[in-house]
Amino acid sequence: MTLFHEAFISIRDFFEAGGNVLWAILFVTMIMWTLIIERLWYLYGVMPKTVKRVVETWDSRADTTSWYAKRIRDMMISEVSVEARQYLLMIKTLMAVLPLLGLLGTVTGMVQVFDVMAITGTGNARLMAGGVSAATIPTMSGLVAALSGLYLATFLENKANSSIDHVGDLLVHH
Repeated sequence: MTLFHEAFISIRDFFEAGGNVLWAILFVTMIMWTLIIERLWYLYGVMPKTVKRVVETWDSRADTTSWYAKRIRDMMISEVSVEARQYLLMIKTLMAVLPLLGLLGTVTGMVQVFDVMAITGTGNARLMAGGVSAATIPTMSGLVAALSGLYLATFLENKANSSIDHVGDLLVHH
């Protein structure tokens, strides 16, 4: 067997042992990581160009000290802030949903165990083991998936905040 085939078999066995909730965990994790990658791309690829454009717009103004100019400055910083923080709440929400999906997998796995116990009694440990696997694997998967995004979500939030502060510092009053 090839290495690819063995890896595929292992993943398939993992999903079969964990139950259908693992597919939901995989789907939510893929969405979360897509948003994380998008935010990294934005903060490092697009944001510097946006900051440059905003600073050039501000510097081209003749009036930067009046009350009206200060409101325009606040508006420009606010627009940068909205763009920089986009999807961060969604990422945090998905991180919070993943352990709950794992808990749902625990409940559905325990229902399997109780079904086996109701049908065959408590003497068939082999059949009950499948339900126990279906109860523990989703819990672990949901927690691991949520933890996988925790560091980068915090990093992205801090990077967005520091970028917004930097824009505020660049838009000085002349």
